[in-house]
Amino acid sequence: MFGIGGGELIFIILVAVMLFGADKIPEIARTLGKGMAQLKNATEDIKSEITKSAEDNGFDVKSLTSGFTKELDDVKQGFNKMITEHGDEIKTENPLGLQSISDDINLEINKAKSGIENITTGPIKRQV
Repeated sequence: MFGIGGGELIFIILVAVMLFGADKIPEIARTLGKGMAQLKNATEDIKSEITKSAEDNGFDVKSLTSGFTKELDDVKQGFNKMITEHGDEIKTENPLGLQSISDDINLEINKAKSGIENITTGPIKRQV
């Protein structure tokens, strides 16, 4: 959980009990829960407002992302075609490398595709 081990978690809980007392911790947790719910509702409102304003201005978000998805599919087909055409050359140099290269390419393309699809369907995420 967030890169925190069991011992570290127990230490954090112990420090929290010492600082706030056992009677205040449930109140703090309740307040934090309400704050997280309000934050989630605010992000959903912002997302729906952005989508609504885009639709009002004539932007069809689905058509924009489907263009990206189509391009990714074209790239995937191009890679698969290249691998099948030049597969014998690659196999003689590195017989196990062909499958791993193909798998890596497919994995990256699928990650990008799901990321593009999540732009319109998933929650708002901070992009790094």
